[in-house]
Amino acid sequence: MAEIAVTVVIDRLLSLLTEEARLLRGVHSEVEDIKRELSYIQAFLKDADAKAEKGDTISHGLQTWVQELRETSYSIEDLVDEYIQHFANRPRRSGVIFDFLSKVSCLIVKLKPRHEIASQVKDLKLKVGKLHEESSRYGFISSFEQGSGGSSDTINVQWRDPRVKALFIEEAEIVGIESPKSELINWLVEGAAERTVISVVGMGGLGKTTLAKKVYDNKKVVERFGFHAWITVSQSFKMEMVLQDMIKQFYETMKEPIPEGMDAMGVISLSGLLKKYLEDKRYAIVFDDVWGSEFWEFIKSVLPENKRGSRVVITTRNVEVGCAIRESRFHHVHNLQPLPPESSWELFCKKAFQDSCCPPELKKISIDIVKRCAGLPLAIVAIGGALLTKQKNELEWQKFYESLGSQLETNPHLESITKILCLSYNDLPYYLKPCFLYCAVFPEDYSINHAKLIRLWVAEGFVKGKKGMSLEQRAEEYLNELIHRSMVQLSEVDDRGRIRGCKVHDLMREIILKKAEELSFCHVLGDEDSSFNGKFRRGSIQKGTNTIAVETINRNSQIRSLLLFDMDAVPMLLTGISFTNFKLLKVLDFEDAPLNSVPEDLGNLFHLTYLSLRGTKVKMLPKSIGKLQNLQTLDLKHSPVDALPVEITKLKKLRHILAYFYHINPEGGVIIPRGVRIGEGIGSMLDLQKLCHVEANNGRGLIEELGKLRQLRRLGIVNLMEEDGPSMCASISNMKYLESLVIFSKDDGILNLQTISDPPRYLRNLSLQGCLRRLQDWLPELQNLVRVVFVNSRLSYDPMEVLQALPNLLELVLTNAYGGECFCFTELGFQKLQRLFLVNMMGLKTLKIHEGALPVLKHLEIGFCPQMEVPYGIRLLKTLTRIDFFGMPRKFASSMLPQHGQNYHIVEHVPHVFFHEIHADGHKILSLR
Repeated sequence: MAEIAVTVVIDRLLSLLTEEARLLRGVHSEVEDIKRELSYIQAFLKDADAKAEKGDTISHGLQTWVQELRETSYSIEDLVDEYIQHFANRPRRSGVIFDFLSKVSCLIVKLKPRHEIASQVKDLKLKVGKLHEESSRYGFISSFEQGSGGSSDTINVQWRDPRVKALFIEEAEIVGIESPKSELINWLVEGAAERTVISVVGMGGLGKTTLAKKVYDNKKVVERFGFHAWITVSQSFKMEMVLQDMIKQFYETMKEPIPEGMDAMGVISLSGLLKKYLEDKRYAIVFDDVWGSEFWEFIKSVLPENKRGSRVVITTRNVEVGCAIRESRFHHVHNLQPLPPESSWELFCKKAFQDSCCPPELKKISIDIVKRCAGLPLAIVAIGGALLTKQKNELEWQKFYESLGSQLETNPHLESITKILCLSYNDLPYYLKPCFLYCAVFPEDYSINHAKLIRLWVAEGFVKGKKGMSLEQRAEEYLNELIHRSMVQLSEVDDRGRIRGCKVHDLMREIILKKAEELSFCHVLGDEDSSFNGKFRRGSIQKGTNTIAVETINRNSQIRSLLLFDMDAVPMLLTGISFTNFKLLKVLDFEDAPLNSVPEDLGNLFHLTYLSLRGTKVKMLPKSIGKLQNLQTLDLKHSPVDALPVEITKLKKLRHILAYFYHINPEGGVIIPRGVRIGEGIGSMLDLQKLCHVEANNGRGLIEELGKLRQLRRLGIVNLMEEDGPSMCASISNMKYLESLVIFSKDDGILNLQTISDPPRYLRNLSLQGCLRRLQDWLPELQNLVRVVFVNSRLSYDPMEVLQALPNLLELVLTNAYGGECFCFTELGFQKLQRLFLVNMMGLKTLKIHEGALPVLKHLEIGFCPQMEVPYGIRLLKTLTRIDFFGMPRKFASSMLPQHGQNYHIVEHVPHVFFHEIHADGHKILSLR
C-alpha cells in the first residue's frame, strides 16, 4: 500500500515548504515539483492499491510500480528529515564578529552537504516524474471519480466471496447460536405492529450471516412473513441492483410476473414501485453485510411504515451502522459475541476430528489452537478443516500452530479467514490504516494501553489536526472508529466506563503484521529473524531477541521507531547499538526495561518525538535532552527520576510530561505521592497537555508560571504550601480545558483553594489530598465532574448536601474526609453515582440512606470506620452488586452472617459481599457466602 507512504511524504513536504522555507535555498522549486507530482499520483493510489490487493489478477509490473513508489516515498521522507536536521543544528551566535565567523565557517562546512542534498533532490524529482509517466499505462481511476467510499470501492469480487458459504451451512455443523437465534426469532415474530429494525453487529468471521440465515429460514419466521427477501449488500453495492433484487424476490415468492421494463428503471422509479407494492403487506427483509449508515438512510424511505408488523434485519461489522438505525424503541441491536471456550472446543472437534474425541496426545496443542482462535467461528472451522487433512501427530500439529501466520497466507484451507478479515482492513479510510497497522508492533494477545497508543499515534504523525480539537482528542476519535468497525476490541474498561486497554484479535494481528512487513511499515524482531534482510521503518523487539536481531537493527539506520517488549534484550541492545547511528528515530519506548541510565548521546536524536522510561531504574536524565526539539511525550512514571534538568524548558513541543510515583499506605489506603522538581521557565512550554506530577516546593514563581499553560488537560501538583494556594487558584482559573486536577498539600497541611474565580467547566476528575475544613464555593459549578476524591480533608460538616447535587458524578471517594458521626443521603441525591468509597473516618457511626437516594449505586466500600453501625438503608439499594468492608470490627462483620446474623437481611440481596482483614503479615479476604 503506497498511499500511506505517499501521504506521509506530502505532509512532510508541505511542512517543509511552509514552516521551513528558509532551509530550501537552491532546491525550493525542485521540492515543490516533487510535491506536485506526488499529489497527482496520490489521486490514483486508491485504485492502484485496490488492484494491488487483488494480487492474483494483477500484473507483476503494477506490483513493482507500487513497491517502487513506496520505496521512493520513504527515500524522500528520509532526505527531508536529514535535510531539516542538517540545517537546524547550525550554531547560532550573537555579535557582529561571531556572526561573520559563523557564516564563513558554515559556508565552508555546509557547501558540500547542501550540494549533495540538492543533487539527491533532483534525482528523486526525476524518479517521481518517471513514476508519474508510468502510471498512465495501468489505467488507474482517479479518487475524484471513485467517490468517497472505502479503499475497495472499485473491487467487485462477489463471485469469489467466501461469505457465500455461510448461507449453506447445515444445522448440525453450527454450534453456540441457540440463544441469539431464539432472541432474534422472538423479535421477528412477536412484538409491536410498528416496523421493527434489528441490527446484528460483530467483527468479520463471528457468524453474523450464518445466524441471520438460520433465523430467516426458521419455520416460525417463514410462516409469519409471506413477503420476504434476502439481500447481500456488501461494500460495492449499487442501489439500482439492490432495489431490483428485492422486487424480484418479492414477486417470485408470490409467483407473480416481474414488472416489464424494470431492468431499465432508475433508482427513483424502482423506489416508487417497491414502496407501492409493500404499502399494505407485512414483510421481512434481511440486508446482509451493510458497511455504511448511508445505506439505511436511503433504504428506510423505501420501506413503508404501515403498522403491519414488518421486520428488517441488518448485519454489519460497524457499530455505528447499528446505532444509526436505532431511531425508536422498536429498533434493537444485538452485539454478537465470540463463542465461549466450551462451544469453541465443541466446534473445533466437529471439524478437526469429525465429531470424534480428541486424542489425548493432541489435547494440549488443540487447546492452544482453539485459544488462538479467540471464539471466532470462521477461524475455528477453517483451521479445524485444515488440520483434518493432516496426520494426527503432535509434532505435525505443533509445527502448524507455530507457523500459523504463514499458513494464513499459503494454506488454501485458511483462505477464507484471510479474505474475510482483509475485507474489513481494505474498507478502512486511509487515515485509519497506518493507525491500525501500528497495532502490529505489540505482542500477540497484548492489552494495549489506550492512552499510550494515542500518544504514539500522535508522535508518529498519523493524526491530522481538526479545528477545535487537540491531536489527542482527534486520535481518540480514530480509536473509537476502529472499535466501532470491530477492528479493535476492548480489553479493559475502568469503573467509569472509560477505555483503558484494547487489543487486536490474534488472527487479525497475524494478517496485519504480514501486511506491515510487506510494506516495510514495521518488523517484529525475535529469535526467528536470523534470515531477515529486509528494510523496515519500525522495530518491535519481542521474545527471544538475539545478537542477529541487534545486527538487523543496525543495518536499518533509517529506522523511525524502536519499541521494547523483551526485557532480557536490553543489555544486548544498549551495548550493540549507538544512538548516533539512528538520527531519524522518532519513538523510543523502554517501558519496564532493566535500564539504569540513559546515554548522553540521546540528545543527538533530533527527530525524537516520544521517549518512555516508565518503570525503569533511570534516576537522572542527561542534559543533552534539551536538544530534543521535537519531543512531544516524556514518560517517566514509576521511575526514580525526581528532578528534570533545567534544559527541559527548551522543549517547546512537549505535550506530555508524565512523572510520578505512588506509595499506598495499606492502613487506610492513603496515597503518598512523589512528583518531579522542575525549574523556572515551564511557562514557555505552551503546548503542554499533561503535566503530572510537579513538586510545588520551588514556590510561587513556578505556580504562577503554570497559569501560562492554557492548553493543559491534566495537572498534578504535589506538596502545595498553604501560602501558595491563592497563586494556584489564579493559575487554575486560566486553564479553560482542564479535565483532571490532582493536588496534594505538603504534609497534609491546609489546601487554600477557595479563590478560583473561573473554575474549569470541563473538569471531570477532582482529587484533593489535604485539609479543606469546608468545601470550596466553586465546587457546585463543576457540572461535568464524574469523579471526586477527598483525602484527609477533615471537614467539619456533612459534605453530602453539596456533593449529591453534582449531576454527573459516578464515583466518590472520601478518606479521612469528615470528623462527624453521620452521612445523610437524601431523596433524589446522587442520581448517577455508581461507586461510593468511605474510608478511615473514626467518628462516623451512621449512614442515613433515604428512599430514592443512590438509585444506580453498584459498588459500596466501607473501611476502617470502627464505630460504624451496619447501614440499614443498604436494603433500599437494589442495584448494588458488590460491597467491600475493610478493617471493620469482627462484631460488625459477624452481624451479617447468613446463619445467625441479625443484620443479614440488610445485605441479603447483594450478590457479592466481602470482608477484608488487614494484618501486618498480609491481607485476608472472606466472602459472606
